[in-house]
Amino acid sequence: MTEPHFSTKPSPEDYQEQHKLRMNHMPWLFFKLKAKQLDWAHAWQSEIQTKWQQLETVEFSENCFIASTAKVFAEPGRTITVGAHSSIADQAFLHGPIILGEHVSINHNVSMDGGSAGIKIGNHSRIACQCTFFAFNHGLAPDLPIHQQAVTSEGITIGEDVWIGANSSVVDGVTIGDHVVIGMGSVVTKDIPEYAIAVGNPARIIGDRREKPDAQWQWVMESAERTL
Repeated sequence: MTEPHFSTKPSPEDYQEQHKLRMNHMPWLFFKLKAKQLDWAHAWQSEIQTKWQQLETVEFSENCFIASTAKVFAEPGRTITVGAHSSIADQAFLHGPIILGEHVSINHNVSMDGGSAGIKIGNHSRIACQCTFFAFNHGLAPDLPIHQQAVTSEGITIGEDVWIGANSSVVDGVTIGDHVVIGMGSVVTKDIPEYAIAVGNPARIIGDRREKPDAQWQWVMESAERTL
């Protein structure tokens, strides 16, 4: 693919398009925009979200972000609800029913299918790139081809303040408790209790967040002030 060539200095519109591309892949940048960028960014997001609400049964709360390149499918009865200040990044695939709480981050190339029972993700949870969530399963009877087997769906529940590392998978029927960390590349096949740190395939518990050092809140607050 040929890189764009500018015979003259890039225009403000060129910079806007590049910034849109950047935010599609790194949605957290949307929530750090400067005042002079908010008008065009909010108008852009309003257009995208209005389109999805017209085409699918999708509900957006205030100050959400969804990449223009995300793939969202929500037939009647398979509603997707996006909580306030939540984001969905580039090439994420979401098929309802799905409920995202507030301040939830869905990063690029995540795949989620809610089956019939649905996927629910609690407030302040972060889903890293290329994770997969499938809230359904096929029967395994040997006397019938897989594609003819009955499909079951128990649902997936992710608690609040959960971090699921890149390339991890969560299977149908699993509940992950509040404050859990799932290590990169894990496959979660059983429930994980709150505060656990779990890794591997199948995921196993290797620690507890409550045993980690306390956060350096002075540094956290100073860092937040620098991004305002």
